[in-house]
Amino acid sequence: MCRAAMSTSTNQRLVLSFLTVAATASTTVAMAQAPVPLGDWPYYSGDLAGTRFSPLTEIDTGNVGELGLAWSVPVARSATDDDDAPGPSGNPLATPIVVDGIMYLPVRGHEVLALDAATGEEIWRSDLDAPVGSDARGVAWWPGDDQFEARILVTAGPTLISLDAATGTPSAGFGRDGVAQVTIPWRGVPVIHENLAILGAYPGEMNRGMPGDTRAFDVRTGELVWSFHTVPLPGEVGHETWLDDGWRNRSGVNVWAYYMTVDAARGLLYMPVSSAAGNYWGGDRHGDNLFSNSIVAVDVATGEYRWHFQTVHHDLWDFDLPNPPVLVDTVPALTSVGKTAWVFILDRETGEPVFGVEERPVPIGTVPDEWYSPTQPFPVRPAEPVSRVAFDRELDMVRPEDTTPQHAAACEELWERSGGFINVGPYTPFVFHEEGAPPRSTLQLPGAGGGVNWGGVAADPTRGLVYMHANDSSLVGWIEAKRPGENYGNGTQGSTIPFDRGSVDGAGPYFTFSAPLIDENGDRLGSLPCYRPPWSRLVAIDANSAEVVWVTTLGITEGLPPERQLTGSVGSAGPSVTAGGLVFVGATRDRRFRAFDSSTGEQLWEVILDSSVNANPMIYLGNDGRQYVAAVAGDTLVAFALREETAR
Repeated sequence: MCRAAMSTSTNQRLVLSFLTVAATASTTVAMAQAPVPLGDWPYYSGDLAGTRFSPLTEIDTGNVGELGLAWSVPVARSATDDDDAPGPSGNPLATPIVVDGIMYLPVRGHEVLALDAATGEEIWRSDLDAPVGSDARGVAWWPGDDQFEARILVTAGPTLISLDAATGTPSAGFGRDGVAQVTIPWRGVPVIHENLAILGAYPGEMNRGMPGDTRAFDVRTGELVWSFHTVPLPGEVGHETWLDDGWRNRSGVNVWAYYMTVDAARGLLYMPVSSAAGNYWGGDRHGDNLFSNSIVAVDVATGEYRWHFQTVHHDLWDFDLPNPPVLVDTVPALTSVGKTAWVFILDRETGEPVFGVEERPVPIGTVPDEWYSPTQPFPVRPAEPVSRVAFDRELDMVRPEDTTPQHAAACEELWERSGGFINVGPYTPFVFHEEGAPPRSTLQLPGAGGGVNWGGVAADPTRGLVYMHANDSSLVGWIEAKRPGENYGNGTQGSTIPFDRGSVDGAGPYFTFSAPLIDENGDRLGSLPCYRPPWSRLVAIDANSAEVVWVTTLGITEGLPPERQLTGSVGSAGPSVTAGGLVFVGATRDRRFRAFDSSTGEQLWEVILDSSVNANPMIYLGNDGRQYVAAVAGDTLVAFALREETAR
């Protein structure tokens, strides 16, 4: 079925978009270069600015309680798979896009699917030659031009694939049979701006290896247009921050985040560049290590450097930037929150902090041959992080009344068995462990999964409010003397011997500060953190003033007594927001999909699903004129709408 047959409401949708633009003119900066109706969701995060904001108002704070399941589609199995046959996993972290009433998303390991966004009816399914992978976050849409029809683009390993948006067949003239070789793979969603498809890189996390450069390709031909060196070469800005030739063949320092953001009016691309490999040891890369852990702004058309802001100097904690900054027009500014949990609000044109940033002294470690930055940047406002960054045993150790006596006792036992953990506040360095010495380790907060992860930040650009899912997490580990032929600093390669084979998770030298929750039958219900809840929260911040508007605990732990279940539930996905005054978010392990009042943080609606929604939700207008909220929950794509009697 071609697109023309599905476009019965295009005129109505265009009228809606023009009325909405007139009412909320400040949102126009965030829109794409092509005139798409604002009822669409044409980008992974709704728009180039990454706001995940929908101007639709049919669903609002007064009627959101009447939301019901409109349709659902399995996305982990092919339409021809036998129901009882084992099959590959789907893409449980993907967010679809919607253009002109048609929804597109990656499914299974090697397919792209087009659906009628109002019914879930399949329009086409494209079986790709290259595997997309089970963690592909989505696809990108290019509107076409005078010579070429609209296209859908998806990254698949070291390739960029282009499909005809109407049929799902390979795009003529793009690469070879619709496939362009990009050499270094990426698992994110191409950023489409005019005739460019912009990609990050996922070179792996070996200390020495392939570069993590950001690249732009011609969306019509697949040819490389520009490349930006994320590790500056001699003569380039930032090269002097790599001492003793630590820049040579350096890997990491890449945009692994699954999307980037663009200020279309100013022609700027904002790249969230990750940390340098190895993650927890930098003895072979002395210096601040630009552009690691930095927001880097470049000319979106040429890749030419404009400015940078480094959020962490010489990262030794895997505190990379897992999401790009979100843009708001009321300041105008961008807001960036990553794993550190500190909120940076910067001028979009210059990168200067809007509310101030101070370089403050941080603890210095004792690992031989390591290089430590004496200071790290701290925002003046907001003054507090959005997640836990320090631990005091007397104040913060979980108590029996927080969870259960059994869990609290298991946490105390872990502490004693491990020789105690060191934490002296933000940026506590990993302790050096002498061979043969008793166990002792660093407790890092947040851990590498904490703060605001890949789900990123949503924003209401008309009010300047930003919304984020912030996690508490932990990481326990140490650094020891390097042995010949061994590598350390990357996950369980961080030590040549295990820290504690008897640790809760048995995961070697790096594990979380958590202990099992056991029910009355002796069955393990999972692990819970050993610090006091809440462990996860939804946060709203006014970017105009850098003030926290509200904070609410997000998620429950069902294995606890009912009066203790509101603990927060850790996850990596983020929220989306609407002009109807709602914030929609899954992201928790409790299988709930929820809606909150965007002004107060009050929970207004929830539904229990078969699987958790660990993907970013999206909002759109179907060709039937109804507003939908959709998300992938495990192996199923679910779409919600007002019950028809309520909508009428």
